Amino acid sequence: MENAIEVRNLKKKYDGFALKGINITVPRGMIVGLIGENGAGKTTTIKSILNLIKVDEGTISIFGYDHIEDEKRIKDEIGVVLDDSFLSDYLTVAHVDKVLSSLYENWDSKLFFKYIESFKLPKDKMIKDFSSGMKMKLKVLAAICHHHKLLILDEPTSGLDPVARNEILDMFQEFIEDEENSILVSSHITTDLEHIADYIIYISDGEVVISKTKDELLDKYGIVRCTKDEYSSISKDDYVKCKKNRYDYELLVEDRQVFKNKYRNLDVIDKPTLEEIMLIFVKGE
Repeated sequence: MENAIEVRNLKKKYDGFALKGINITVPRGMIVGLIGENGAGKTTTIKSILNLIKVDEGTISIFGYDHIEDEKRIKDEIGVVLDDSFLSDYLTVAHVDKVLSSLYENWDSKLFFKYIESFKLPKDKMIKDFSSGMKMKLKVLAAICHHHKLLILDEPTSGLDPVARNEILDMFQEFIEDEENSILVSSHITTDLEHIADYIIYISDGEVVISKTKDELLDKYGIVRCTKDEYSSISKDDYVKCKKNRYDYELLVEDRQVFKNKYRNLDVIDKPTLEEIMLIFVKGE
């Protein structure tokens, strides 16, 4: 199966921060969620993929094409939503449709206005009078309504209320239903990715620390809560990270069933959320 995106050994250095050999694969027909704390390197990675910043080292291919040599061909095939994506504040929805229909051969005005009605976006107001949530919805529609095979999205549900977020997430799931389209989406709202993502890539301090299927993370990983005495009896080889709290310890384990079979005296082993996994990695040792 051809991958939509392949990133190999991506390096980019700034003062005080660096991407340290990032490797990312986005399989065709899948949604890959990119998570990590602020400043971890998610947006730098996405902008590198889009050739918006020059990388120091590494290779990036999209649909098998080099992201620099074949940039024009690639950008005709992808939809993008970035935090600083630009739509003039002095356009109306009708103006946006007219502009984008002139830019994209496969622009679908019928689908665009269908979503405009569904999201109840005002047709007669200028974008400058939209709420931040309305503006984000419009950015997503601008990316999704020209029938591309790949979406690259940086915080696309940021600023949306729960109802609007669910509407956007439903759109993403519809987008990949044909198993040909793919999405790379960065989000700090990990519960959104728990609903839609097939794979999770966790970046911390410029490095990929986890790259697994969502089901493997949520169905196999576990969080062990134990006392100090119980913690002292556990081998360091049997957990990934440990976070010391005021009254207890939290351990992240890769296979909670294997751990449970080995340490039968410990019965507080929970299924983790993506947020809990992130917190233990960030604050743990």
